[in-house]
Amino acid sequence: MRAPSSPRVSLPVMYHRWSRMTFIHWRYRPEQVQALLPAQLRVEPFDGSAWVGLTPFLMRDVRVPGVPALPWLSTFPETNLRTYVRDARGRTGIWFLSLDAGRLPAALGGRGGYRLPYHWSDMSVEAEDGHTRYRCRRRLPGPAGARCDVDAGIGVPLVEHERDELAHFLTARFRLFSLVAGRLAAAQVEHPPWPLHHAHLDAVDEDLVQAAGLPDPEGRPLAHASPGVPVRVGMWSW
Repeated sequence: MRAPSSPRVSLPVMYHRWSRMTFIHWRYRPEQVQALLPAQLRVEPFDGSAWVGLTPFLMRDVRVPGVPALPWLSTFPETNLRTYVRDARGRTGIWFLSLDAGRLPAALGGRGGYRLPYHWSDMSVEAEDGHTRYRCRRRLPGPAGARCDVDAGIGVPLVEHERDELAHFLTARFRLFSLVAGRLAAAQVEHPPWPLHHAHLDAVDEDLVQAAGLPDPEGRPLAHASPGVPVRVGMWSW
């Protein structure tokens, strides 16, 4: 099954590269997730469930148009906690329950510029021989000490029949939502199709899900991995 097509972001306000990505997803009852959303958004279920994704990765080459990437500032670990939603116009996208970044300027910029719930955290991403070790300890704002420790291995690429509707539902997302001055805003994100691989989770020790207001995840998570994609982020629209 072919992935949905990415939009074209003709006037990007940010360039990124999302690298060494691991997608970890759990099922939740829709009403559990809906309780954490603004009134302007509804949970987008799949197979009767809401899905919550924990996505640790390495952010690289972060820059604004016309400015080169800076070695220290432009590369840092990030871990996002997200779910999938629709607005009143039927547009689908991502709602972030939290975002942890390993650079204070990135966390401040995400909160101030995009009104996203960024946190400054002590983080690391270490990769060796097809395995990646993610570490995250939240600093500010709290709850201080909220953590996400993941040890994951990247496996073989998904074959065609494994790139099914659920895999695309969880990963092929090209719009993010936020509240700006109390109004729902949306920004488009352009990137090529994810080169998706199987992921092997050796260890997951986290409480970011609980810190966001959800109960402990139940059952074995669904996991994918990707070496990454280049990204163009558009400006807010209403």
